Amino acid sequence: MKADQGIPREISPVDKIDKIRALFLDQSRFNRALTHRSYLNEHPEVLEDNERLEFLGDAVLDFLVGAWLYNRFPEMAEGNLTRLRAALVGNDQLAEFAIQIDLGEFMLLGRGEDEGGGRERPALLGSTFEALIGALYLDRGIACVHEFIEPFLESTCPEIIDGRRDRDPKSLLQEWAQSRGYGTPNYLTVSSNGPDHDKTFEVDVVIQGIVYGRGIGPSKQAAAKAAARTAINGLGID
Repeated sequence: MKADQGIPREISPVDKIDKIRALFLDQSRFNRALTHRSYLNEHPEVLEDNERLEFLGDAVLDFLVGAWLYNRFPEMAEGNLTRLRAALVGNDQLAEFAIQIDLGEFMLLGRGEDEGGGRERPALLGSTFEALIGALYLDRGIACVHEFIEPFLESTCPEIIDGRRDRDPKSLLQEWAQSRGYGTPNYLTVSSNGPDHDKTFEVDVVIQGIVYGRGIGPSKQAAAKAAARTAINGLGID
């Protein structure tokens, strides 16, 4: 089965995951990619979670997406390539890729993580997608991973460019604020919830004492970016 055939959204979640599973020669690697540490804590017979695969998948994606962009846009400047790669391999975008293949339904989670909404949590979805990439690289090599990821890139890259999502939202908001003499936006942490290894932060972006947007993310930085994105969408900045 060739990964570049893509995975139509209209087929069932089970059919989607079975199509991905069929790419693997060693099914234990596929299963490990879906295994969150919370599941490991409750199932001592399982020997390894997916965190090492996540680390590997992150590196593989950086290389493959960078190489794909280099060849796809031969005239694009280095700075634009860097921003576009960051948008494509950022956790929010990887979480969207995971949603497209219904990965959340098949993650192996501990009871508390599952009941706490882990299957819909972007941070967890994005990291599991990275682990899947790492496992596929170990099992089938770089060419198979390229065939698997390319349809995601082909469909998403134009949306990012058209929507200028490769531009850093904090930089855009700062340019807007300073051009109007409002000074630099301030980012205030409103709350943080969850265990130390899996916190969720809420951050407000404030300009001249007015809250322009609130963002939620797995880190203060990610939440601040989400807040800035909310603000620029509300202001109609492009």
